[in-house]
Amino acid sequence: MNIAVLIPCFNEEITISSMVTEFRQQLPASTVYVYDNNSSDRTSELAADAGAVVRHESIQGKGAVVRRMFADIDADIYIIVDGDGTYDVPSVNQMINKLVDERLDMVVGARLDSAILNLYPPGHRLGNVIISKFVRFLFGSDFTDILSGYRVFSKRFVKTFPALSTGFEVETELTVHSLAMKLPVAEFPTPYYRRAEGSSSKLNTFRDGARIFLTIISLFKEFRPFIFFGLLFLFFATASVVFSIPLLFTYLETGLVPQIPMAIVSSGIMLLAFISLVSGIILNTLYTARWEAKRAHYQSFPGLPDSISSDNSMASTPSATEQSQTNKTI
Repeated sequence: MNIAVLIPCFNEEITISSMVTEFRQQLPASTVYVYDNNSSDRTSELAADAGAVVRHESIQGKGAVVRRMFADIDADIYIIVDGDGTYDVPSVNQMINKLVDERLDMVVGARLDSAILNLYPPGHRLGNVIISKFVRFLFGSDFTDILSGYRVFSKRFVKTFPALSTGFEVETELTVHSLAMKLPVAEFPTPYYRRAEGSSSKLNTFRDGARIFLTIISLFKEFRPFIFFGLLFLFFATASVVFSIPLLFTYLETGLVPQIPMAIVSSGIMLLAFISLVSGIILNTLYTARWEAKRAHYQSFPGLPDSISSDNSMASTPSATEQSQTNKTI
């Protein structure tokens, strides 16, 4: 079985060597890929020295790197993990076993609550809770940590994932995609560690939090169009009725409609309401057809085998071509 470890990196020279070394120890027959996203330090050099296949993505943003990795790499099982050294590498074997034994398409390394409470910045921690609850409300999710950067995937998940995001909102997109496509997924509790001294988070609480919320709204419109535009219908219809009530009372008392502009506004808002309703019906029909096509494409890929050797002896080793690409810019 072909296993690929994918590590997106931006200025992680402090931790990347140990990350690559640990994964090569845990999965000795896998291939570790490090995708450098315009780092200004020695990330690429140190990753190559540690035995990783180093490639480069010039478009800035984690989502752009994930899109490139998923397109470039062909494997049976994919592990994606941040290169900051905060995730527990030894958990990878249990996560792979869970993926294979339960025939899942994604296993999320959910960071333990105690670790998040002690090590995660307060703003990030609050944002993670709010976003997780918001996704649960919109999509019926059971996920507790949708922003985790430690995940294991099947090939058919990776090759059918659209990867539209450009930044840190890619984790939200991965989660919502699995929920909308009704894919078999699960979480696995993993330890979470403090960043190494001198290493800093690239996540901005307010900027990236706002982008993640906008991504959720966009995906909600994409995957639940009837509900989204139905809510717009209710909003506009309610506003129209509220504006028209004084006009109705005036008309019943005097037989006149003196506030013509208000009547026009109220009628226009009601028109918007019904346009929203019709748009939701049409887009929902189109989405159903697209969903069926996506499911057919997803099912065209073979599923995982019933078991995997404990030492991952079936995993492929880096080919000569891949090793020769170590220090090349793709």
